[in-house]
Amino acid sequence: QVQLAESGGGLVQAGGSLRLSCVGSGNTYWINTRAWYRQAPGEERELVDNIMQSGNTYLKDSVKGRFTISKDDAKNTLYLQMNDLKPEDSAMYLCAWGHRAPIYGMEYWGKGTLVTVSS
Repeated sequence: QVQLAESGGGLVQAGGSLRLSCVGSGNTYWINTRAWYRQAPGEERELVDNIMQSGNTYLKDSVKGRFTISKDDAKNTLYLQMNDLKPEDSAMYLCAWGHRAPIYGMEYWGKGTLVTVSS
């Protein structure tokens, strides 16, 4: 099994930055996709971005130019650098890893880290 633990959320002012981390443990040998999702209260969960083991990435249009996804395989860690944060970015951010692209569903999920952006 794979266990994921997120950290780095917090309260920031609009225009500020946060860096989220997701550390994986267990059997991660077959993981090919690492992703960040977010969900605000009363809203649907949405894919923010993801990175394949090959290095190919996807970013939601609304975060392009502001967010950067990256990973460190040696540390088994996924990162999300978030710059120029906006109030609409406020959400629970969830780390998810899987064997295939997010469209097929992700097998392993963290509990989330809360991001709150004040105006």
